[in-house]
Amino acid sequence: MSQTLIPARVSPPGRILHRELEARGWTQKDLAEIMGRPAQTISGIVKGNKQITPETAIELAEALGTSAELWTNLEAKYRLFVAKKDVNGPSFNSEIARKSYLYSLAPITEMIKQGWIVATDSVIELERQLCQFFGIEDVDEPPKLAVSCRQSEDRDPEVQAQIAWVKRVENLVSQQEVATFEPKKLKAALPEILTYASEVEALALIPKKLLSLGVHFAIVPHLKKTYLDGAAFYLGKHPVVALTLRHNRIDSFWFTLLHELGHIVAQHKGSYLDDLDNLAVNQEETEANQLAADWLLEPLALERFVEKTSPYFSVKKIQAFAETQQRHPGILVGRLQRDGDIPYQNLRKFLVKVDQYLELWIDRPG
Repeated sequence: MSQTLIPARVSPPGRILHRELEARGWTQKDLAEIMGRPAQTISGIVKGNKQITPETAIELAEALGTSAELWTNLEAKYRLFVAKKDVNGPSFNSEIARKSYLYSLAPITEMIKQGWIVATDSVIELERQLCQFFGIEDVDEPPKLAVSCRQSEDRDPEVQAQIAWVKRVENLVSQQEVATFEPKKLKAALPEILTYASEVEALALIPKKLLSLGVHFAIVPHLKKTYLDGAAFYLGKHPVVALTLRHNRIDSFWFTLLHELGHIVAQHKGSYLDDLDNLAVNQEETEANQLAADWLLEPLALERFVEKTSPYFSVKKIQAFAETQQRHPGILVGRLQRDGDIPYQNLRKFLVKVDQYLELWIDRPG
């Protein structure tokens, strides 16, 4: 009596491709650049949720010095193996397929690294944790968010990471006690908030001040592929300001904070997830930028200072003008660098780090 033997495990082509990249010291982005393909395509192949077409097999062969048949055969064997396992009922590899699906829904590795969920070998437990984190009953439901994130049929990793980041912010600030929010009180309090901009140590006073004005505040480090600096949105009747400290410098902190507060003071509708290095060009972002810049440094005084001092911005002159504005010199240096008045490598000693003064408010793993 003959018996057909089925291998206990068939490696998906993406796993073999991942090993090939590791052996060459290449990243997925490197391969995408070589092949002229979107990075999402390579990521999808590595994760196993995107199949290798004959055209892709030819390009992989040319990039890696293999045969196209190698990749088409690997793909065909893997898909056939998974199909057979699905027909025959639950198995090790059907769990792999389910786990792969979960990894396409959220940046699970990053979430575990940040301590938002706990590592587990159980697919059921992983699903349960994701549902609890996103506040949903089933992983196929869209997450319940106060922020509107753009949707992607291809489950763009960047968007999934943004959704997870926003949900973490929501989960944190929902536990905060804040005063009643009144827009007029926040606007009236800006001069006091700006008095904290003269010394880096005063940053520690900002979070509680915002909470006393009815504004939620959190610092959640950005996840890979999100490139977020900050966000402004509403949770119920209360605004939320969230920062990432992606650029851990005093100039970046103050500009990002005031940019997000600018959205709130100007009563912009909707939610804003801001990468300040690559802002969307629209009226709201332009207005928030202008408000932040003008609040930090008086425009006419800055213009006169630049005209009088350029191109020789000495340490003494920087310190003197910053003192007249009651601002830390790093705020002035950052502005001059962004405006192209001084090179980015100059006067960097003033761009002090800020995380140590906000440590109690930073969402750390564990």
